Amino acid sequence: MDTPTALGEFLRTRRAQLQPEDVGLPSHGTRRRVPGLRREELALLAGVSITYYTHLEQGQSTNASDSVLDALARALRLTPDEHAHLHNLARPPRAKRAPSPRPEYARDTTRRLIGAMPQVPAVVLDGRNNVLAWNRLGHALLAGHLDFASPDDPAVRPNLTRMLFLDPHTRELYTDWKSEARVALAALRLVAGRNPEDRALAELIGSLMLQSPDFASLWSKHPVRDCTVGTKTLHHPVVGPLTLDFENLHLTDGTNHRMLLYSAPESSPSDAGLRMLSSLTAGEAGTGRGTPEPAPAEADAGGER
Repeated sequence: MDTPTALGEFLRTRRAQLQPEDVGLPSHGTRRRVPGLRREELALLAGVSITYYTHLEQGQSTNASDSVLDALARALRLTPDEHAHLHNLARPPRAKRAPSPRPEYARDTTRRLIGAMPQVPAVVLDGRNNVLAWNRLGHALLAGHLDFASPDDPAVRPNLTRMLFLDPHTRELYTDWKSEARVALAALRLVAGRNPEDRALAELIGSLMLQSPDFASLWSKHPVRDCTVGTKTLHHPVVGPLTLDFENLHLTDGTNHRMLLYSAPESSPSDAGLRMLSSLTAGEAGTGRGTPEPAPAEADAGGER
C-alpha cells in the first residue's frame, strides 16, 4: 500500500465529513466547491501552518510529531481506531525489500483445539483473513458449499474478505450485507495501515479493487474500525435465521493468527439453529462425506512449514 497516498486520502475523507459549523467556525453562507473543511480551516483548528498541513496531506512530510498528529485527530474528531490509523499512516516503517510471502498454516495444536469444540463454530485466520483451518461447524456455518479441506491448500484457500465481496453464497448469507461489508473493509483498512510492506495484503486489496465495484467504492471512503467482538445476523441456507455473537481471539504464538468463534445465548432460537446444524454436520462426518485430507506436518512457531 502506498502509505503517503493513503495518508492524504484519509485526511481528505475526514475533512470532507466536517462542516465549519460542526467545529465552531463561521461558514459565511457561501457555497463551497468541495464538501467539508478547507485545508486552511483544518490547519487553523490544529494549530499548524497551512503549508505544513498541505505537505502532510500531499505525502511530502513523514516526520510529523505526536503533538501535531494528536492535534489533527482532535480537530477531525477521530475515533480511537482512526487516531491510531493516522499515526500508522504518518509514521510508515523504513522501506525495505520485502521477501515473497510464504504460505502459512495453522498449528496442529490449534487444529485439535477447534476440533474439540464441536458445538462452537470456529475458524482460524491469518492476518489477511485467509482461512487456515475450521472445524466442522465453522465450515458448515460459513462455507458449506466449499470443500472442507480447502484451507490446507494455499492455491485454493478461502479468504473471508474475498468471499464476502465476490462469492454469491457468502453475499446471500448475511442479512445486512452492506453493513457487514463496511465493517469488514474498515477492519481491513486498519490492518493495511499497520502493515504497509505486506505484499500479499496489497495484492489482495488490488485484486478486489479491480473485481468488485462495491469494494472499490467503499475503499475510497477510507473507513477505519477495529472489529474484535460483535454480533452478526445470518440467513443460513439450511437452518434459517441466526443471530450470533462473535469474538476474535488472537493467538500468542507469534503467528499473528486468530480464532474466530461464534455463539448464541443458551436456549435461544439461534442456539437451537446451531445445535441443529451441528447435528447435521456430525451426521455428514459420520458418513465420511467431506472428510478432509490429513493435516500437514506441525508448523513451527512462525506458522510456516
